[in-house]
Amino acid sequence: MIEAKIRTILGEHGRLARDAAGLAATDDLYQAGMSSHASVNVMLALEGEFEIEFPDHLLKRSVFESIGSMRDTIALLTKGS
Repeated sequence: MIEAKIRTILGEHGRLARDAAGLAATDDLYQAGMSSHASVNVMLALEGEFEIEFPDHLLKRSVFESIGSMRDTIALLTKGS
C-alpha cells in the first residue's frame, strides 16, 4: 500500500524519465531522472499523503534515492500512529 502511493506520487512529482510503475524498489531514482528539486516536491507530497513530517536528520539523498528507502522510512515514521 505504501509503495503504491509512493509510485503514484513519483508519477505526479518525480519528473522521472521512466514510468514509476516499471521501476524496481531498489532502482536509483536520481539515475531515473529525478532532480534534487523534484525530490523536494516528492517529499512534500509524501508528507501530505501520509500525514508525516520528515525530521531534519532524514532529509538526505539516501532516503529519497529509491522507492524502497522511502517505503522503509515512511513505515518507520508512521509506526505507532
